[in-house]
Amino acid sequence: MFDKVKELNQLRKTQSEIKKELEKMFSTSEKGNIKVVARGDKKIERIEIDGEEDKELKNAINEAFKDVDKKVQKQMRGRMSDLGFPGF
Repeated sequence: MFDKVKELNQLRKTQSEIKKELEKMFSTSEKGNIKVVARGDKKIERIEIDGEEDKELKNAINEAFKDVDKKVQKQMRGRMSDLGFPGF
């Protein structure tokens, strides 16, 4: 049992390290008059339309991603419990 707890703690530490690395990665895409800058953790950093930043659109997209992340986490918690990691 302690081995599983130790493995779980290592998994969480690794997950945190990867998350920090992903937050530092950026990709920019430009199509016509639209420019989007996204981070490796699937967060939109900036959206520009005709050279003007559109914070409302950026926030709406990030909220949608946040909502879907919560749903995925909920589903994964159930699956991890099935694998013997209760309370994951």
